[in-house]
Amino acid sequence: MAKARYILRFDDICPGMNWRVWEEIERVLVANNIKPLLAVIPDNQNPALNVVPPCEDFWERVREWQERGWTIGLHGYQHRHLTDNGGILRLNAQSEFAGLSEAEQREKLEKGVAIFKANGVTTHVWIAPSHSFDRVTARLLPQVGIDTISDGLALYPYTEPEGVIWVPQQLWRFRDMKIGGVWTICNHHNDWDAKNIVTLRTFIEKRRDAFTTFEAVATEYANRRKNLADGIALRVVKGKFWLSNALKR
Repeated sequence: MAKARYILRFDDICPGMNWRVWEEIERVLVANNIKPLLAVIPDNQNPALNVVPPCEDFWERVREWQERGWTIGLHGYQHRHLTDNGGILRLNAQSEFAGLSEAEQREKLEKGVAIFKANGVTTHVWIAPSHSFDRVTARLLPQVGIDTISDGLALYPYTEPEGVIWVPQQLWRFRDMKIGGVWTICNHHNDWDAKNIVTLRTFIEKRRDAFTTFEAVATEYANRRKNLADGIALRVVKGKFWLSNALKR
């Protein structure tokens, strides 16, 4: 029987995030050779995400993470909630992209990618704020150099007919999954404390061999299509974990 594999994802990476906690997280990741997926906001304009004075060497740090082999994802543009549209996934009734015109979405995507490039950062991964984007967004992503999405509920990554790879993101808490699959654990560390760091370290140390990377699974499953097993996984996640995770993310 296939065993579960895990990817760690950290959202809302921006100059004003909780750097004290992040430094503890980073030490755990480096000590255990974990290569996470980091959702970096190109131009954060959401004041709720600024919990400390902005880090002046932010982009230098992002480049250092990239050089370590950590995956950098485009986390929207400014992380502003502009509509009440839940998009494709309908997980949250707020969005920076879903429901906007193609021209508006294209402009935001192009500006976000341009900020990355101006700061020496490359990406091929899309991570939508609030998990909300629509088919217009998905269609535009390849046009700005993005071929992979971190989101959705499935058992394993899969590729849509248009060629965009989806690496599912199903968990918001550390869970020991008893069925096989690739499970992305999404974390928001701004409100973490010492207990959260202990939980992170313990989970990693107990399951070190079960961790993989975003890049590895995106390559491994590049030609896979969704099937019945993904539907079963969706029901398992919704039935056992979805409600509690959604309430606490």
